[in-house]
Amino acid sequence: MIFTHLRVHQIFGANTDVGKTIFATILSLANATQGKRVFYLKPVSTGAPWDADDTHVKKYRPKGALISTKCLIQMDEPVSPHLAARSAKKVISDDLLLRQVREHLIECSKDMHISGDLDAAYLETAGGVLSPVPSGTTQADAYRPLRHPVVLVGDSKLGGISTTLSAYEALNSRGYDINSVVMFVNDRYRNHQYLEEWFASRGIKLLAFDPPPPPPPGRNHTKDEMNMKEYYAHTSTTANATSLIDHLDGCHSIRLSTLQSLPQRASRTLWYPFSQHKTITSQNDITVIDSAHGDFFTTTSIPTTTEPSQTLISGSQFDGSASWWTQGVGHSHSHLTATAAYASGRYGHVIFPKTAHEPAVSLAESLLHTQGKDWASRVFFSDNGSTGMEVALKMALRWTARLYDESSKDKRDFQVLGLSGSYHGDTIGAMDACEGGIYNSAVEWYKGRGFWLDPPTLGFEKRELRLRIPWSDESLVFDSLPDAYNIPDRQKTTMGELYRTYIQKEITKLVQNGTTFGALILEPLVLGAGGMKFVDPLFQAILVDVVRSMSGVLLPPRPKANESDPMPTLPVIFDEVFAGLGRLGFPSISPVLGVKPDIAVYAKLLTGGLVPLAATLASQHIFEAFLGDDKRSALLHGHSYTAYPVGCAVANTSLRLLQEMVRGESFRTAQMDWGIVAEPSQTYPATSYPPRTKPHQFACSLWSQRFVKELSDLPIIKRAMALGTVLAFELDDGFTVSGYSSTAAERLLSSLKTDTCAPPNEFSVHFRTLGDVGYLITSLTTEKPLIRRLEANLLHILEARSRRI
Repeated sequence: MIFTHLRVHQIFGANTDVGKTIFATILSLANATQGKRVFYLKPVSTGAPWDADDTHVKKYRPKGALISTKCLIQMDEPVSPHLAARSAKKVISDDLLLRQVREHLIECSKDMHISGDLDAAYLETAGGVLSPVPSGTTQADAYRPLRHPVVLVGDSKLGGISTTLSAYEALNSRGYDINSVVMFVNDRYRNHQYLEEWFASRGIKLLAFDPPPPPPPGRNHTKDEMNMKEYYAHTSTTANATSLIDHLDGCHSIRLSTLQSLPQRASRTLWYPFSQHKTITSQNDITVIDSAHGDFFTTTSIPTTTEPSQTLISGSQFDGSASWWTQGVGHSHSHLTATAAYASGRYGHVIFPKTAHEPAVSLAESLLHTQGKDWASRVFFSDNGSTGMEVALKMALRWTARLYDESSKDKRDFQVLGLSGSYHGDTIGAMDACEGGIYNSAVEWYKGRGFWLDPPTLGFEKRELRLRIPWSDESLVFDSLPDAYNIPDRQKTTMGELYRTYIQKEITKLVQNGTTFGALILEPLVLGAGGMKFVDPLFQAILVDVVRSMSGVLLPPRPKANESDPMPTLPVIFDEVFAGLGRLGFPSISPVLGVKPDIAVYAKLLTGGLVPLAATLASQHIFEAFLGDDKRSALLHGHSYTAYPVGCAVANTSLRLLQEMVRGESFRTAQMDWGIVAEPSQTYPATSYPPRTKPHQFACSLWSQRFVKELSDLPIIKRAMALGTVLAFELDDGFTVSGYSSTAAERLLSSLKTDTCAPPNEFSVHFRTLGDVGYLITSLTTEKPLIRRLEANLLHILEARSRRI
């Protein structure tokens, strides 16, 4: 939370009993001496109330000083908060704790001087940086969504250098800003001297204060209190105390000015992707993101007035596009950041050709045992989905080219077979593998190299799950999502024969007209950037089957070495950059379609959105096409950061988390909501579906069935669909422009970015659109109550718009 006229600092300690409360008192008194308002907050306290830290601050508050004290959660047993909560049989979630902190700070911001002076709030934690809050979460993690700047109290005792540096690293690795370190002078150990130099090299100011007087003998409480009053009266007015207050005020001012200057600086220097800069007409068109955690951005706005009443300039925005589809486990996940720090410390980056490091080898093995189970034998690493697809195209086209007369000096003009609306990236080769459209037609080097079939699609229309076929009057209504994704049963229907006949006819016609195909490329189940089109999985399954059965038409005759050799087939590429790795609720997609690719590409969710990385999986026969006696026959592709160890290490952790989540309680609850009898929680290999469970039984969504049907029934909605974490809906606002060029979704959903959902924890929604298609994507960790609130807010906005049509 960031306020203009209220400076908030969180006081963490390198350990327990390092003087956090004493320094909180010194800071409060030093601020009050300057005539400023001070708010002291102890979020969680254990032990007797009369011995609590907020009582201590209140006791030594001079008469008339503008110091308010508050403790939010008090538990009597003097033990760690998680034990005290357990003993008191209290359930205190992290959300509840943070909500109370937020509400209290907002109230404080309303209770400030009308003069507009910079007042201060100090939040004192309990114990050390990694001590637990009542839920058992460490303090550094529990308070991270707030990301208040930190005053770290160092340890002056023996061993205190180590504990202080460890505390700093724990906070720094979680994204906290440590504005200052304070500690007591200890003439014997002189920790402050070493630490002052160490922190200065990192631009952090350390101030050492004389320690308080020792307790008088004989437990003379009156004398002790008198000594402490004298100590505070003196220490809070020393040059160190004044310097510390000025420094913290300065850090706050710099933070505000930096955040408020970002839109103007960005508009002068940045060239944004997928953005028409002519539409950026004011600073408000640029969203300033101070940090991100879980499902939310912390965004800041420019105050429209200098009045203290408008003091809160930060807010929470739900990341509605999953940061361009990269998020699956939430922003700043502590497991991923810890893994990245470890790999960075161990490797940094190391060259990859003919070398091996554990993160890359382990990741390759994991991908082959999960996504590539029973078909892939090799993994090639690159840096993003588009380059992963470039690699896939090179692999496929090389394999196909070897089937033709290699003595010919003329290279064949191979084409790809794909689906209309596909998108495989922005590099030249990946663009050429897509039909001409707004993404690529304006690119001067674009030359569409292929033919793209118009696929049948699924979606809810007027509460019914309906199949639409663009080249046929046939239509079909399904009773449930699992019915639509039950490929084995649907293969036997007349719809399957309709698809088979259409595909065979189109391919035959193209080949007769001289087209030479080098590969079949599919985005399984959903065409992402092409408009969030949920392709009928039966059509894709039959397309693969037909292509492989038509080898005699698609490929040149080639004598087999013996009768047991399989007939060569056109390589099949699965572009799973968007749909793969659990985003759609399936542990893996190949079993859903009942067909295996020859090549598949993964990115985005692969690293949980932390660092760029892509992986292209290939079968053994594709790999063997690049074996030869000279280097020219090798796959001559790569980049400096191939198999980046940090990315590979993070991906290993990300895959483990994703596998746990897609089989976890959230998806089991979603399966029941969508009418699926979920298997009880059990242990089974991450590489497979549960015993006695068919892949189509995973066809469900974290978005509720009732909501999706209600959405589809609105007059303004043409179609709505949900699967896994993805919700998409096509809008019909009566304008003639449709598709990606339309601004319908952007206009109709604009209030999501400015309006906040109902309390508690108000938030707005950051989103991207695809022309007349709106979509929202959760992470696999997004909790059910949050999704229900998003549903209610979206319905409210679209219902209001529907009434105006």
